[in-house]
Amino acid sequence: MNLSDPIGDLITRIRNAHMRHKALVTSPASKLRERLLTVLVDEGYIRSFETVEKEGRRELEIQLKYYEGAPVITNIARVSKPGRRVYSSIKDLGLVRNGLGIAILSTPKGVMSDSAARAQNVGGEVLCKVY
Repeated sequence: MNLSDPIGDLITRIRNAHMRHKALVTSPASKLRERLLTVLVDEGYIRSFETVEKEGRRELEIQLKYYEGAPVITNIARVSKPGRRVYSSIKDLGLVRNGLGIAILSTPKGVMSDSAARAQNVGGEVLCKVY
């Protein structure tokens, strides 16, 4: 299957699995998806993920996180899309939900959260916002 927006596909899979209260969701593997999921694990939005081999293809198995029966991720939205890329310098990047959420950026130093980007004083493409 050829996808034009793999990050959008990953976000949609996570959102749909949360709506159905699933504990596990799978997605085709790629380095960019793995880096984005690493940020979500580090920030505490998902439990974990691992790469598995299924039918000759690599897939990511993502363990979703719930708190008192409610999903930890209440909203996850794609910001930069293939048709409209959104770039931001670190000084122009605002807080997500007054600091309660995060923005995930693709920077020259790698994929990282907005707080890590502020610490390293580097901007980049805003991939998505999570809260």
